[in-house]
Order: sequence, then structure tokens, then C-alpha cells
Amino acid sequence: MDTLNLDIKEQYSRIKAEQPKSRIRDIARTMGVGEAQLVATGVGETAVRLEGDFREMIKEIQSMGKVMALTRNNNVVHERKGVYHNVSFEGGGMVGLVLDPDIDLRLFMMHWKSGFAVNENDRNSLQFFDKSGDAVHKIYLTGDSDLEAYQRFVEKYKAPEQSQDLTVSAYEAERPELPDTDIDVASFREGWLGMQDTHEFFGLMGKYQLKRTQALRLAPEGHVKQVPNDIARRILEAAAERQVPVMVFVGSRGCIQIHTGTVTNLLETGPWFNVLDPDFNLHLRQDAIVSSYVVKKPSVDGIVTSLELFDEKGEMIVQFFGKRKPGIPELESWRALVQDVADF
Repeated sequence: MDTLNLDIKEQYSRIKAEQPKSRIRDIARTMGVGEAQLVATGVGETAVRLEGDFREMIKEIQSMGKVMALTRNNNVVHERKGVYHNVSFEGGGMVGLVLDPDIDLRLFMMHWKSGFAVNENDRNSLQFFDKSGDAVHKIYLTGDSDLEAYQRFVEKYKAPEQSQDLTVSAYEAERPELPDTDIDVASFREGWLGMQDTHEFFGLMGKYQLKRTQALRLAPEGHVKQVPNDIARRILEAAAERQVPVMVFVGSRGCIQIHTGTVTNLLETGPWFNVLDPDFNLHLRQDAIVSSYVVKKPSVDGIVTSLELFDEKGEMIVQFFGKRKPGIPELESWRALVQDVADF
């Protein structure tokens, strides 16, 4: 183990002892290292380094039965229990889908660079990271999981070299936002109004070199409204009260995780607003929300209404929709809820 990684391990051990309730992601940010580097310091003790095709690994998670999928960014944690059914890959194998009513994922495998099996106080998990050491996706065993299937998986993909050293590399800084005057706003708005599917929005932003919040600011009239930053709490409270089924999207670089269904048990603890249901948990840091928008996008099935929250860097925290599938119009109950809460 080289000197740099030895220093990381010693510092990490000291901080954990001083701040036993601190989460590993927060400690990594404080130390200025990747979370994966801290996990790697436990190789041989609390972690096993994995090696192999991550796509094949995901296909085998089904054998473990009911597990808990976790995807997060800095300001929200999305946890969903279920089984990894219907795994497939397209786009040269770099884009993957897990399609199940419970575990619903979009996978971007070009960002999956390292993986570990981790045992934290007898809590077993599989943890995957991008090149910078940020977590892209984690899978935790539950009381209903098949522990023997997990152990077989770990043995199969255990790397021959169980090193505690891990090199990470930073992503390039994102380009600055173009001035509005450099954008063909009229053409962009025409493209917006001509969308047949909400997934076309990403391509539209790329075509006009727009950041997402800039795209929302330049949207056609009547299609976007900026709303107060307590809107997510109020929308979730109304959805729980009326039992309107929602879709909750949370993404890392390498994964978008989706919950579809009702929410019931809500709890506010300090800056965190939480959904604490048996199979779905959401932990949203409210004081990190810098801007919130209700957005209406056209599709072949009619208007699709979303609530989108952003942090101080203009990065997406979380998206909410009403429950829907292609070919089925948006729920009228969701539209009515948004109208009542956001007046839009």
C-alpha cells in the first residue's frame, strides 16, 4: 500500500472515530478524496474488490432475490426494495435497463469504473463507483435476500489482486453556460413545442448547447413556472393525502433510479424531508434546493407535467412526475394536484 493511501486510511479511521455518525460520502468530500478510495482502505477487512463485466454482474443480482437499490447525489438519497428483473443493455452495451415495477433503473455503464462487496456491521452490499470515486449505485441485502447467492457472486467476481490502492481521476469541468443572446431561442421553442416524447428534451438541450436551468428559463410561454423551493414537500404531502401515485427520479452519473407508486409515511427531520415507506425511502435535503420549476412538455400522449429541483450549481437534484407509461395520458389526479399546489 503506497504512502498516499496509507495516509488516507489513517485520516479516515481518525474521522470515523471522532464522528461516528458521519456518512462515508460526507467524509470523502471533507477529505477531498473519492468515496471509493475510502471503501478501498477496507479491502481485506470490510471490503472485497470486484473485477469483471459490470453488465454481467447486474444480470446476476436477480439471484439474490429482494434487495435494496440505492442511488443518490449530494442532496437526495433514493432507496427502493425489489428484485432485479428484466435486465438488458443497448447502445453498444453501454446503456442498460432494469425494468420492474419495483426496481426501475437506467444504467450508463461508461461511468462504472470500480466495484466492491462491502460488509458494514454485518450489513452486506455491492457498491459501484465512477472514475472520480463517486458512488454510481449501491445494492444492499435485506432480510428477504439470499445470502448464499450473494456469497457465490462475491467469490465469482473477487479480483485476484485485493489491493487497498485505488487511483481516481477528476471529470473535466463543465463548460460555462452560453449567453442567452447566443441561443436561437425561437428555434429552440419551436423544437420544444414539437416534441413527441419527453426523452427528446435531452437531445434538444444538446442541439442548442443549453444547460437545463437555462432551457427552462427560455421555454415557450406557458410551459414552465418557477415555484417556491418548499414545493417538493407540499407536493409530496398532497400526494400522500390524496394517494396519487407518483414517479420519483434520482440520478448519479451512472444510474437513474425511479420509484413509481404512492407515498404515505412522510417525516421532516432538520433539513431533510423523508419518505419512509416499507419498500421506498427518499431523503431530500431541502436547504440545498436553490431553484424549483413546474415543467410541461408535449408528447404524443398529451402534456407531461414534472416538478424539477436544482442545486446551487444548476444540477438536477430530483424530478417528480405523475405515474404514467408510454401510450397512456398523464393522470388527471396528478395534474389537478400540481394545479392546486403550484397554481400551474
